[in-house]
Amino acid sequence: MKRILLSLVMTMAAIVSAMASHTVTHEGAWCWFADPRAIHYENASGSINASYIGYIDVHGNVKATQIDFRNNRRTEVLIRSVFQPDDHNNPTFIVLPDERVMIFYTRHTDEPKIWYRVSVKPGDITQLGEEKFISTKNNTTYPSPFILSDDPNHIYLCWRGINWHPTMARITMPDANDNVTVDFGPKQIVQSTGARPYAKYHSNGKDKIYLTYTTGHPDNEMPNWLYFNVVDINHGNGPILKDIKGNTLQQVADGVFRVNKSEAYLNQYPFTVVDHTPGVRNWVWQIALDQDANPVIAYTHIDNAKTTHAYHYGRWTGSEWRDTWVQLGGHAFHQNWNRTERCYSGGMALDPENINTLYLSIPTKEGAYNKEGVYEIWKYNVADNGKVESSEQLTRNSDKNNMRPYLLPGSKNSALRLAWMHGDYYYWMVNKHYPKGYPTSIVADYNLPEEKVDLGNGLVTQAKGCKKFSVAATFHQEKDGKRTSDATLFASDQLTVGITTDNYIFVNMGKGSKAKSVKSGNLFATADNWAFYSIGTSGDTHVTPITDAMLTTTYDGATLRVYRNEVLELYIPCKGLKLKNVRCGNLSTNLQQWSRALNQDEVGALSNKR
Repeated sequence: MKRILLSLVMTMAAIVSAMASHTVTHEGAWCWFADPRAIHYENASGSINASYIGYIDVHGNVKATQIDFRNNRRTEVLIRSVFQPDDHNNPTFIVLPDERVMIFYTRHTDEPKIWYRVSVKPGDITQLGEEKFISTKNNTTYPSPFILSDDPNHIYLCWRGINWHPTMARITMPDANDNVTVDFGPKQIVQSTGARPYAKYHSNGKDKIYLTYTTGHPDNEMPNWLYFNVVDINHGNGPILKDIKGNTLQQVADGVFRVNKSEAYLNQYPFTVVDHTPGVRNWVWQIALDQDANPVIAYTHIDNAKTTHAYHYGRWTGSEWRDTWVQLGGHAFHQNWNRTERCYSGGMALDPENINTLYLSIPTKEGAYNKEGVYEIWKYNVADNGKVESSEQLTRNSDKNNMRPYLLPGSKNSALRLAWMHGDYYYWMVNKHYPKGYPTSIVADYNLPEEKVDLGNGLVTQAKGCKKFSVAATFHQEKDGKRTSDATLFASDQLTVGITTDNYIFVNMGKGSKAKSVKSGNLFATADNWAFYSIGTSGDTHVTPITDAMLTTTYDGATLRVYRNEVLELYIPCKGLKLKNVRCGNLSTNLQQWSRALNQDEVGALSNKR
C-alpha cells in the first residue's frame, strides 16, 4: 500500500512538461549489455566536440551517427554490412589517447572473434580504417572497452566469452596499421552456478573496473542473485579481483573466482553480494559511481511469474548496499511479451554526471503508471538518503513504446545527453520465427542538425568540368546479384563508380600516374534472408544481394563520398577531380547530376523518393 501511495504522490507531483524526441535513425536498435553504445567526447583545445551513437538495423547493418557540434553536422556511417541481424550486436566506442575513435562489435554467441575499426582522423568516424578482428578460442558477445590512466598503453576489454561467463583481456593500442596484440588473457573472471551470468561494467578511469552480474539469466534462475566485484588492474602487472571492501578474492591470471547463491557463500563472502532477495529474479542495467567513488547500480526485480517488473536503485553507503524501490515497470515491454523474453524490462539508465538521477521506461496512461499503457520515458530523482524525491514524465502521448534509455558518458556539458529506442519490437533477432525482429528507431532529447534540402539547386543535365559535383545513380541488378565482370553505375572522364563481381562498391578516379582505385570494405548486400532461413544464433549466414538502391557520389573539392541509400559508406580524400562527360552504366537505370556536393540530408531525401 505504501508503494502505491508513493506512486500516486509522485505522479501528482510530476512536472507536466514533455521532452521532445528527435530521430537519430529510423532503423536501429541496441541491447543494454554492450557499452558504451554511445559516447560524447570533447577535448580541451576545442578541436573536437562530438557525440557518437551506435546501433544495428534489421538488415544486419552495424551503423553509427556522428553529431559534430563544432560544424553543426550529422553524419550516419556504415561500419559493417551483412552482420548477424541481432540487437546484441550493437557497436561500442572508446576514444584512444591519440583521439581516434575505436569501435568494437561482435556477433551474438556464435563466432570466436571481436571485430573492430579505428577512425582515420581524431574524433571523426566518417572515415574508418580497415576492419580488423581479435581471434578468441570462445564465442563472444557484449564487448566493453576501458582505458585506465594507471596503464595508459593498454585497452582492457571485457565481454561474455569463456564458458558464457564474464571474460577479460588486455590488448595493446592499435599500431600504424590498426593492429593490436592481446598480451594478457583472455581470462574468465568468475564462475557461477548459473549457465549465463549477465554482467555490466564500469571504470573509475584510473585503476579499477567494476562489474556487477547475476547468477544467470533470469528466465532460468529463481532466485537470481546480484553480485558485485572490483578488478584492480594492479598498475598493469596483472589484474586482481576484489570485493567492495578491497579484500582480494583471486588473481585473475590464476583462475576463476567461484560464486553461488547459498547461505554458506553469503556468510563467507558477504561483500560480493548486492541483492539476494528471496523469490526475485534480478537483472542488471547499469553501474555508475557517486562523487565519493561509491558504486550505484540500476537493476530490476522480476517476480516468479515474470509478469511484474520493479525498478530498483542500489547504492553502496560505505558499509552496506542500500536498496530503493523506485517504481513498477509493468511486464516485458515488447509485442510478444506474454510468450517470449518475459524478463525484458522497458529499461533503466543512470546519469553518470548526476548519480541521483535515473531514467526509466514505464508503461503509462494519462500521466500515470499503468501496466497496459504505452512505455514512456520518465525521470526520477533519488536523494542521498535513498528516498525517491521527485518524478517527471518526459515523453507523452507516444504512438509506440519508448525503451532502453541511455545517458551518453561524457555528455555533462553537451546539448545531447539522452537517447533511447522507439517503436515496435518483436524479438532480439531477425529469423524465420520472428521475421520482423526489431524494427525500431533510435531517438534523442536533442534536435539534431539538419542541413537545407534543395535538390533543384545545381541540378544539371550534363556536368561540364565541374570541380564540385554530385551524381546519384538508381541501382538495379537481378535477384541473385551474379555477374561475370565488374559493372558500372556511371563513368566519366576522371571517375568511375561501380560494383565488383563479388559485390563491393569500387571507385576509380584520376588518370595516368594519378589514377587511384578504392574498394569498399563492406559487402554490397544485406542480411534480409535471415528472415526466411535462420533459426537462431547457430553461426549461419544468409547474404542477400541488393537488387535496388540509390547510390550517390558527392565531391566537395577535397573529399569524395559514396552513400549507400542515405548512409555514408566511402570517404576518400582526394583533390583535383572534375566531372565531365558522364555516361550511364549497365547497373543504373537513371542518373542525376549536380554542380555541387549534396549534403547527407539531401542524399537521404533522394533515397526516400525512390
